[in-house]
Amino acid sequence: MRRSSSSKLAFAERAIRACGPALHIALLIALAAIAAPARADQQRDAALGPVVRRAISQAQCFADRYDAAVWYTLMGPRLKRFVRDAAQRQSILQQVYCETHRPGESKLPPGLVMAVMQVESDFNRWAVSPAGAVGLMQVMPYWPERLGMKGYELVHVEPNIRMGCAILRFYLRYTHNDVRLALEKYNGSVGHPEYPDRVLTDWERWSGADDLGFATAKTR
Repeated sequence: MRRSSSSKLAFAERAIRACGPALHIALLIALAAIAAPARADQQRDAALGPVVRRAISQAQCFADRYDAAVWYTLMGPRLKRFVRDAAQRQSILQQVYCETHRPGESKLPPGLVMAVMQVESDFNRWAVSPAGAVGLMQVMPYWPERLGMKGYELVHVEPNIRMGCAILRFYLRYTHNDVRLALEKYNGSVGHPEYPDRVLTDWERWSGADDLGFATAKTR
């Protein structure tokens, strides 16, 4: 029986999952490129380089323990539906809360970041898009090369969320908190409402007190 192209890709992904992380990611990116044409991405803005580089060079952030614990308690049961592993679930929630409240940076709504992850990767840190974007927040693979990192680090929770939040924060600032336009730029789908529509719908699922404070956001 002949396999469809999608089932062939899934079969190949399962076959290489046992490989080392570097080979795994390289093969997944290659398979994704074969499976579908890459859409023009918007993570190549010249001004993004220093932003992402600064984000990676920053030390591990630490959120207020009480506020973070309240958020973990609220979001943990929601995330369990997508991520069964408790340690990975805790790691995602900790990193999202930390990066969205990073001192010295403009605040990001953590629920919006969770919604971006749900739409981009369904919280699968091994996800690779047809354009080659990798991980939870679908960061493009040329960033590790520019930052002196290893490509497989994009499947790690901390650097992926750190870079993804820096990129999303940049586009929100660039668009003066026009959330729809910022999301379109993040995804490389300017002029196409489907992506921001999905994220904004899922944002309601992940919305918490910190998101209500994002009063200046424009969602049109």
